[in-house]
Amino acid sequence: MSGVLVLIEHRQGAVRDVSWEMLAAGRKLALELGTGCAAVLFGGDEAMAASAAGRVEQVIHARHELLADFNYEAYQRALVALVRERGASVVLVAHTAFGADLGPSLAVALDCAVVSDAVGFAKSDEGLVVTRGLYASKLCADRLVPAMPVVLMGRQSNFKPDEPGVGGAVEAWDPAGVLAEPLRTRFITLEELPVTGIDITKAEVVIGVGRGVKEEANLVPVRELAEALGAVLAGSRPVIDAGWLEKERQVGSSGKTVKPKLYIALGISGSFQHVAGMKGAETIIAVNKDPRAPIFSVAHYGIVDDLLKVVPALKQKLEEMKS
Repeated sequence: MSGVLVLIEHRQGAVRDVSWEMLAAGRKLALELGTGCAAVLFGGDEAMAASAAGRVEQVIHARHELLADFNYEAYQRALVALVRERGASVVLVAHTAFGADLGPSLAVALDCAVVSDAVGFAKSDEGLVVTRGLYASKLCADRLVPAMPVVLMGRQSNFKPDEPGVGGAVEAWDPAGVLAEPLRTRFITLEELPVTGIDITKAEVVIGVGRGVKEEANLVPVRELAEALGAVLAGSRPVIDAGWLEKERQVGSSGKTVKPKLYIALGISGSFQHVAGMKGAETIIAVNKDPRAPIFSVAHYGIVDDLLKVVPALKQKLEEMKS
């Protein structure tokens, strides 16, 4: 029995990395609940299904022209049918734009609870306890879900993906019956924002700049440091919204997720939206004047000082080492 169903996100022919994170979380939750876990793949091809089967014991693969591209209404209908058919107790989706479109409406259709931004799960005598962040992750709250099923929306970049090698089975599931009635919505096209050729997701060293930089002119020494380190410059949302850096340089839940060998956070407070996009870095160095800034809770090394003093000192030290 698959008591936990994990929805696989894919776009333009590729499974999104967040799906592997959710699968790892779903398998762990299933073990906690003493049940099975299955990945649910709507649309996609055999290669995607096989890739998912490498990370979970069962993959339920449904192919239909209405499921080829994401449409919350079609996905909702199919998931409701699957939950009722399999007696699933948990549906886990990622708390992404994709999941935010689907999760709440799915819960309404199932007449069940939904918990967004989930960062942890635990079984209790009274039901399922779900942990979620509050106040930019400065606090965590435990929510008791006494009745099943429940829709959970897992926080992106919070769960570590499992390595492939499970060798699960792929089961074909026919959704034609539940999609026979006309839909009120339809997928038209996916339009991506124009880019300048910068891909911060492939960089080994990233310097992230936050509102602590104060003004655009202060980016000059930061750019010089980035050049000295061979790093790519990125920013938090306030810096991007101010127009100081291009949109494709934004790190966070509304930007890009990076996993470099080194991430240097300059003047970044550490809201969960930003942390979601960089906590996977191998080494994180944070510079902030506020010793209580949340960024220090995820940093491996921290400097409590003004970035405008620290950056020139770091650059000078690098020059001395090179000479």
